[in-house]
Amino acid sequence: MVDDDKIWSYEFEKDKVVKAGQLLLSEPFMEDENFRRTVVLVCEHSIANGTIGLMLNKPVNLRLTDVIEDFPSFKGRVFLGGPVGTDTLQFLHSLGDLIDGSIKLADGLYWGGDFDQVKAMIKNGKITPHDIRFYLGYSGWSAEQLGQELKDNSWIIAQANYKHIFEIPADTLWKDVMKELGGLYDTMSGYPENPILN
Repeated sequence: MVDDDKIWSYEFEKDKVVKAGQLLLSEPFMEDENFRRTVVLVCEHSIANGTIGLMLNKPVNLRLTDVIEDFPSFKGRVFLGGPVGTDTLQFLHSLGDLIDGSIKLADGLYWGGDFDQVKAMIKNGKITPHDIRFYLGYSGWSAEQLGQELKDNSWIIAQANYKHIFEIPADTLWKDVMKELGGLYDTMSGYPENPILN
C-alpha cells in the first residue's frame, strides 16, 4: 500500500507491467488537452511495436448513423478513442466468441472482431448498448514512448475489468478507478485539475 505522506512518482508504477487489458490513468495535473483526466484501455502493447489503446471516458455527440451511413439504428454512445486515426471505428464488447476475430483483454471484455457480423447482430436485436461500445480513433505510442512517459510520471497503471467500460459513468471513471487503487491514489482522485484552484 502506498504511504499517503509520500508524493506519487514513477517509483510506485515501475514494478507494474503494461500489457493488454491494463488501464492507463493520466496523472492529475496532465497538461496535454488530449489526455487530461483520461482513462485509456491498453489493447495492444509490445516494446518492439509500441502501444495501442482506447480512451474510455470521452463521449462525443454523434450517433453511429452519423459515422457510418449504412449502420442499423442503435442507441449506443460513441466515444473518442484517441487522437490517432479518427476516421476509423474501434469497438469493445462483452460478447466473446460470438464475434469472430475478437481479442480477449480481460474477463468479459473483448476488442474488435468481424464488423459485418456486429452490424448484422445489431440489426437482428442480438446486441444491446450494454454489450458494446464504439470509439472513433485510438491512442497510440511508438516503441518505448510509453515507457518514457511512465518514467516522466504521466501515467498510473491499473487493471481493467468489465464494469469500467459498461457500468461506471464516463464522467466519473477517472476518479472512481483512482479511488479503487486506494492509498495515495484515492487522495489524488480529489485533486483539482488546476492546482492553482487548490
